[in-house]
Amino acid sequence: MTSERIYVGSYTSQPGGGQGIGFGPLAGIGLVATTADPSFLVRSADGRFLYVTNETENGRVSAFAIQPDGALEPVNEQPTGGDHPCHLDIDPSGRFLVSASYTSGSVAIHPIAADGSLGEATQVVQREGSGPNKERQEGPHAHQIAFDPSGTYTFDVDLGTDSVYVSTLTEDGRLEEVDRLHIHPGAGPRHMVFHPSAGAAYVINELDSTLTVCSYADGKLQVVQTASTRPADSPGENFPAELLISADGRHLYGSNRGDDTVAVFAIAGDGLSVELVQTIDSGGESPRHLAFSNDGTRLYAANERSDAIATFVIDAADGTLIPDGEPAAWPRPVCILPV
Repeated sequence: MTSERIYVGSYTSQPGGGQGIGFGPLAGIGLVATTADPSFLVRSADGRFLYVTNETENGRVSAFAIQPDGALEPVNEQPTGGDHPCHLDIDPSGRFLVSASYTSGSVAIHPIAADGSLGEATQVVQREGSGPNKERQEGPHAHQIAFDPSGTYTFDVDLGTDSVYVSTLTEDGRLEEVDRLHIHPGAGPRHMVFHPSAGAAYVINELDSTLTVCSYADGKLQVVQTASTRPADSPGENFPAELLISADGRHLYGSNRGDDTVAVFAIAGDGLSVELVQTIDSGGESPRHLAFSNDGTRLYAANERSDAIATFVIDAADGTLIPDGEPAAWPRPVCILPV
């Protein structure tokens, strides 16, 4: 088991949930901040501040100052103007925090001050539309914020409208839409990643267990392949969640909730096609989030419904996963952030 220290976000409002954010090595994680439903975490580039989604109705984003021992001191919080924010990221300039609110299908931009505090939202973008899945796509459901490798474009992935919205972020903190990728109807796009060097991007789709491969250049995405996240004829329902790409751009890792596996894909040299090469037990139930260790040699899986954080060694030759000891216990883990 790795001795690397991690922050852990969790659902506090669920039965059996914890009280907030955990911190420490896997063998000794302890509570460092009491806050409601901290479902996604991101750290500032200088390592001084932690930003958190509070995934509640009338959602909030919270700022914490990171102490030398890893403890968290509250700085402030701001409303997102939407319901149940589930993802956030810091724009490459470090000036703005951008968050996605799932239930309301909205995106908020908050300025970040020099002291790490968050200002009032400069904009709340309300997406519109629906999809063919009447239970899950009755309206927009913003699920992720991403930035391309150049930092020029901002992407918000919307499960409810089968869309990836492409925008630029202005100097005064406003999104200006420049394009939109339509994923196939009923896919339910959830998270995306970009290839580190090739002109390619990848979107994992929650509602039909597929991975969409896209060519990418200058804010333009074009679908070139659709692959399954599970072996053929897999039984039962399945809902993919997280997607990671290795630093060298050779492998993708996606989580399957239902199958409770991690899917490993090999990426072609040009980045424009993938092959499913492994599915491995996630070490628990409902793996909502995946994260790489800082040195890239291990992968963490946050198994929400079994209160377990599993680790895997990544084979340096072929990118496949090998279980690394017994999972660590933490109530309702849904986000892992190594430090």
